[in-house]
Amino acid sequence: MNTPFTDDSFHVSWSQLTPECARNDIRAAIESAKAAIEAICQVQEPTYENTFAALENSAKALMRGWGRLSHLQSVMDSPELRAVVNELMPEVVIYSSSVTLNPQLYAALKKAAAQPWVQELSAVKQRFIAETLADFRENGAELTQEQKVRYAELSTKLSQLSQTFGEYVLDSTNAWEYITTDAEELAGLPESARESARQDALSKGHGSEDAPAWRFTLQFTSIQPVLTYAENEGLRSRIWHAVSEKGTGKFDTQPFIHEIMALRAEKAALLGYERYSDYVTSRRMAGSGTAALNFINNLHDRVKAPFLAEQEEIRRFAEQGSGTSIPVMKPWDIGYWSEKRRKALYDFDSEELRPYFPMQGVLEGMFSIYAGLYGIRFEQRATACIQPGEVLPEGAVEVWHPEVLFYEVYDEESNEHLGSFYADWYPRDSKRGGAWMNCLACGCPPMNGQPRVPHLALMCGNMSRPVGDKPALLTHGEVETVFHEFGHLLHQILSDVEVESLAGCNVAWDFVELPSQINENWCWESEALDRFARHWQTGEPLPAELKRKMLAARNCGAATFAMRQLCFGKLDLELHTNTATYAGRDVEEVDREILADYRIPTTEQSNSVLRCFTHIFDGGYESGYYSYKWAEMLEADAFSRFAAEGIFNPATGRDFRRCILSQGNSRPAAELYRDFMQRDPDPEAMLRRSGIC
Repeated sequence: MNTPFTDDSFHVSWSQLTPECARNDIRAAIESAKAAIEAICQVQEPTYENTFAALENSAKALMRGWGRLSHLQSVMDSPELRAVVNELMPEVVIYSSSVTLNPQLYAALKKAAAQPWVQELSAVKQRFIAETLADFRENGAELTQEQKVRYAELSTKLSQLSQTFGEYVLDSTNAWEYITTDAEELAGLPESARESARQDALSKGHGSEDAPAWRFTLQFTSIQPVLTYAENEGLRSRIWHAVSEKGTGKFDTQPFIHEIMALRAEKAALLGYERYSDYVTSRRMAGSGTAALNFINNLHDRVKAPFLAEQEEIRRFAEQGSGTSIPVMKPWDIGYWSEKRRKALYDFDSEELRPYFPMQGVLEGMFSIYAGLYGIRFEQRATACIQPGEVLPEGAVEVWHPEVLFYEVYDEESNEHLGSFYADWYPRDSKRGGAWMNCLACGCPPMNGQPRVPHLALMCGNMSRPVGDKPALLTHGEVETVFHEFGHLLHQILSDVEVESLAGCNVAWDFVELPSQINENWCWESEALDRFARHWQTGEPLPAELKRKMLAARNCGAATFAMRQLCFGKLDLELHTNTATYAGRDVEEVDREILADYRIPTTEQSNSVLRCFTHIFDGGYESGYYSYKWAEMLEADAFSRFAAEGIFNPATGRDFRRCILSQGNSRPAAELYRDFMQRDPDPEAMLRRSGIC
């Protein structure tokens, strides 16, 4: 029987993944998983294989199918896909919740965990047993039967609300466009942004080659150049107000925010936690919501004075540049005058870098850097996007869209196939915003005489598209994003853990960003830039003077950027730590109250970012957004070893692979970090690097 969603073939047959197949495959996988759980419940003589290993394997087909369906909705959204996701989600969540709420299963696992043979297992398997029992406790295993019923209801409702929240944000993003035929409105915009807007308009049937039109959307690659470079204040204002309106009006997300917060608070209380943030962080490096919030508050106190000084300098510069008195800045002017000031201070225009960052060159340079550091190699495969019933060309790997690339990763020494990954880099209306990495199939090292099973993963982004006869020319910020997601991917592909649940990126949430954020450092190192920053036409390296200006301007606005990240972390943790204080109140009022000490006065206040904060309402980052700054603390310190020993030093790279990338959650994160650095992290490293202290 053809079951494309749950088929365990390494390469996915994307053209066969139809909504109707999803219904059949995922429902069959649920029934199969239920039967596997029932078999564990009936075990009389427990062994590792018939209890914990059987639990690990029980839902692999279901998770494989659900992962493929969720991914398709992320990159090729359609009404049909939405309908089937919303139809199946309650069934998947009810099954998932039922596992930890099953008293017979929990009893069987506790009985197995008490057996003397546990002490003879590997340390990784013993950790898996301990972590599994902790997962069960945190997911309601020790609740009363009445409480378990409510817990299952909460889990189902929260999944549905999060799904709907994400759909509203995507729809409100896609609902807005601005089309102009007035070239004068575009004054100041880089040529790349103008041409991209023209091509976008053409693709939607607006304008022509002889009479061009320009289309702007709420995609980041469309709005960022306008708010940074457009001389036309009206255009900047129009875009800023449109961004502010996301998640309002027809797509008002406020009711979902209130309901999600209330249900999360109830869930935490049901499990014996005073705060939802304590429930989420109890087994993370921070240890509690209060500790995480203190981390954000302490950073804020260190960053506030430099932030205010930066903003005052921008205001004064704007006054001088405009020749008018500006007692309070307009919010759509801040980015514009910030870039003007940076250019004046450092004679540096970041758009000058674009020609030196063609996507293919960035990828090849990035692969070269980490191949040398970690002892691996990359091979690109031919790809094809086919329709149902079409024959896949010989030797090609099937992909979900013609722009998707596919690569294989091998160990240079053993020649083992470690894993493969898809890469989907450009925006589409059917694709959610942002950038992300996901695992489609977790591999494992050679065991019991069997060869290595490779990992299968993906990277997605919404980078600047190719325009006309030019390749995709990236901003330096986009280059950082590519390196960032590649760090997540390497964390998965280089995982060498025998238990899937502890492999790859399945680590403490405030540790998961270390491998990704440390990668961004190579985007700033002069020697690294020489590897990949080359002009797309001439192949010439980034000129020394332009590189010098770029590096000199690195910390310009560092305090402002840090404060922006702290705003997100503060909103997240305040809501999930002091939920009752903000329950049911207008989100605009809540936003202003929480962030009163985090912002400068402006002529207008935008609608709250909470309205489209998918990270915490549809992305799994609730009570966890602080982890970006936490991981920055770790990576700034960890990179100091690379800086001291050589950023291309293979011995240091092999140590990072051995101590961090290969280990997953096989040991506590703090131990892994100490293995690499031989000490605890230095929290000052992040502030020193950014020039804040």
